[in-house]
Amino acid sequence: MTPQRFTRFAAIDWSGAKGNRHRGIAVGLCEAGSAAPVLVRPPGGIWSRAGVLDWVRDQAASDTLIGFDFSFAPPWIERGAYLPGLPAPDSARAFWRWIDATCDDADLGAASFLERHRGSHFYLGAADGAKADFLHFRRCEARYNANGGGKPSTVYDAIGAAQVAKASFAGMRLLRHLGEQMPVWPFDPAPRSGGCVVEIYTTIAARAAGLRKGLSKLRDRDALDTALAVFGSHPHDPATFTQGRASPIPIYDDHATDALLTAAWLRANAHRAELWSPAPLTPHIAQTEGWTFGVT
Repeated sequence: MTPQRFTRFAAIDWSGAKGNRHRGIAVGLCEAGSAAPVLVRPPGGIWSRAGVLDWVRDQAASDTLIGFDFSFAPPWIERGAYLPGLPAPDSARAFWRWIDATCDDADLGAASFLERHRGSHFYLGAADGAKADFLHFRRCEARYNANGGGKPSTVYDAIGAAQVAKASFAGMRLLRHLGEQMPVWPFDPAPRSGGCVVEIYTTIAARAAGLRKGLSKLRDRDALDTALAVFGSHPHDPATFTQGRASPIPIYDDHATDALLTAAWLRANAHRAELWSPAPLTPHIAQTEGWTFGVT
């Protein structure tokens, strides 16, 4: 089934940082049509991960497609286990529960888990050995690389500005708490009504908008509008409104522009059958590793 009935599209730029509030989180939202995406105003002015979870739950009954920019599961196919040597389950939903049970970090964080297993499973610096020994990838990431997209980060690498490892494991805790309240594709079939959560990679939207490798970040008004226009979107208004609440863009940072552009990309591409049924996606991959929406 190709879900063509979504009427709202959200993209969430995520963060695995320690603490309770995170300036690295941004939520972009657009309606069906061509109006520009807007930023959702966070409660208290800065998003918490728990606040994002509450917001997503509130969308469950609406026809909203929600994309999160983190890896929904570690690689399994490559080594036949998520974390060889640890008693981790062999399916994604069970793994989410296991990770959540082992973490007591604030605000659904998971940094302590990575730190406890650094060197054996996660690379946090030169003291952990050769970084190449930690570079394991999911099948969707291998596919993306084979198609010329470049090599994405791995959830076992906790070094660098992106911090994809901390973000992803924190995100898995959120998915565990989301539970059965909203389907998570492809672990669940795309629903015929209501909301749905998918994994996104904001770089896919940037490439589709014509931004070159290494130059995929938008940091001014004109660049954002040029990129939005590729997806049939009207120019954005820096003083936008969501549900009647002012949500201005105080600064054109990567988080805000990534969320806005990717929301517009989701709206323009959610109808494409091949994105919901990519050829390499087997039932086993769907239940263990998942898939990034947009990788074919």
